[in-house]
Amino acid sequence: MTRAITSTLLSPEEGGPVKRTVLPSGLRVLSQSVPGFRSVTFGVWVGVGSRDEPVHLSGATHFLEHLLFKGTERRDAMEISASLDAVGGEMNAFTGKEYTCYYARVLDSDLPLAVDVICDMITSATLTEADIESERDVIDEEIAMHADETSDHIHDLFAEQLWGETPLGRSITGTPESVAGLTPRQVRGWYRRRYLPENIVVSVAGNVEHSDVVRLVRKAFERHWMTAEAEPAPVRPEAKRRVPTYGGVEVHYRDVEQAHLVLGMPGLVRNDERRYAAGVLHGIVGGGMSSRLFQEVREKRGLAYSVFTFGSAYADSGMVGVYAGCLPKKAPEVLEVVRAELANIADGNITPDELLRGKGQMRGSVVMGLEDTGAKMTRIAKAELVYGELPTVDQILHRIDTVTLDDVTTLAADLYAGAQTLTVMGPFKDKTLFTV
Repeated sequence: MTRAITSTLLSPEEGGPVKRTVLPSGLRVLSQSVPGFRSVTFGVWVGVGSRDEPVHLSGATHFLEHLLFKGTERRDAMEISASLDAVGGEMNAFTGKEYTCYYARVLDSDLPLAVDVICDMITSATLTEADIESERDVIDEEIAMHADETSDHIHDLFAEQLWGETPLGRSITGTPESVAGLTPRQVRGWYRRRYLPENIVVSVAGNVEHSDVVRLVRKAFERHWMTAEAEPAPVRPEAKRRVPTYGGVEVHYRDVEQAHLVLGMPGLVRNDERRYAAGVLHGIVGGGMSSRLFQEVREKRGLAYSVFTFGSAYADSGMVGVYAGCLPKKAPEVLEVVRAELANIADGNITPDELLRGKGQMRGSVVMGLEDTGAKMTRIAKAELVYGELPTVDQILHRIDTVTLDDVTTLAADLYAGAQTLTVMGPFKDKTLFTV
């Protein structure tokens, strides 16, 4: 590839324009123009997440995300943060199991500044030994803080129980022990090996012109990052074998006022054609105030303040589950009701009215979830980086509309009738309280 190649992914009539340019280095630039908005959200997505780490580098991707804010060849940490604060912008980052994202939301006139700052962080992080040592303590604090947020921490414990010692089962942040073991040489090596142009997607949404975005990105990257020609990295393929999963019951003792329960099982992989039926099923079972679990657990019995379903999908594995938070004395009964409702749904007891509500809820979630530039930026980036397709909103709504009652009942039987994994946190020392 000797020159940049630009194509239109969605026309204005299809909800765009969404345009894509592949630079000779393999770096991809996507933009969605949204006339009438005065803000722009700019993101740089790197195709590396915690699941890519070997066990001896557990937590390295998240560690690196922190370090890129500590300084570059042109800016120290204060200058990085102050540059966006000075124009009323917002800047942040997050690490997932399969990707890392750095993003900023600014006024459209300040896009050149956002591009310059974030691309400078991506290409020219100094990663000094002093910064690595100081940030190690910050990450230890973050890990401790997350462990204290019991309603969040239980989901990490559930993933660990479901997927065991596999990379998907490990915490994104790593552990205090794994973070302590990361050397400056290892962190810098991870940066050099993974932060490559062909593994990066730049995504922008708002009041922008695609040609202007490409020009800014090209200038920002090529100023410091001269590379050979390369093809973009492909979408992470679905493995021939699913990641193994494990069942059973684990009780984690905590002297807390509220008990937390997560009951789950293996789910769908990311590109499974049944994912639209899964979205509808989620709404029926525990996705809203009219859902089966909310009505049975909270409204009719008053057993819990919070109860909902959730799910995650990856290239080669997935999970679905139910979370409930309740008084410890009510936890066994909550679990009994949840198990009974899942069994009832797995037996095919879903009504046509529930199907309509589930489809309506999913339709509304799709449309209203794309009402800001950050959501649009994320959508086109994930389409490029992890899905390999960008359907129009109308196409998504059509796929939801075509979900049938048989589709949902068949999927419910496949998901809920299998082996279950239960993770409990609270003031419990007797595991038998929660065994069948």
